[in-house]
Amino acid sequence: MAIIITDECINCGACEPECPNNAIYEGGVDWAMKDGTGVTGTYTLSDGKTIDANSAQKPVSDDYYFIVPDKCTECVGFHEEPQCAAVCPVDCCVPDPDRVEDKEILLARKERLHL
Repeated sequence: MAIIITDECINCGACEPECPNNAIYEGGVDWAMKDGTGVTGTYTLSDGKTIDANSAQKPVSDDYYFIVPDKCTECVGFHEEPQCAAVCPVDCCVPDPDRVEDKEILLARKERLHL
């Protein structure tokens, strides 16, 4: 499952540089699939929507740091545990109960992101 950042986030930013997929953004900041990945051209999100990897997408949150679920691999293939959760001082980086994904799905996403 992807990791989410809850509204308990204190906007410290400790999580952002730890993400190997560049999936974490400051609240209110647009994001793009190409950021920190090898993705080029078009990319189909898990909801079926196709986007241009270079195009700016709307923030998931305007108030606090957020994780783009289609870029989150829970650090599978990089680290033993999600690094955002490991460094978060208030434990607000938690598994998303609405997005349960197994290790194979997360590894496949990693491969897609880092061609």
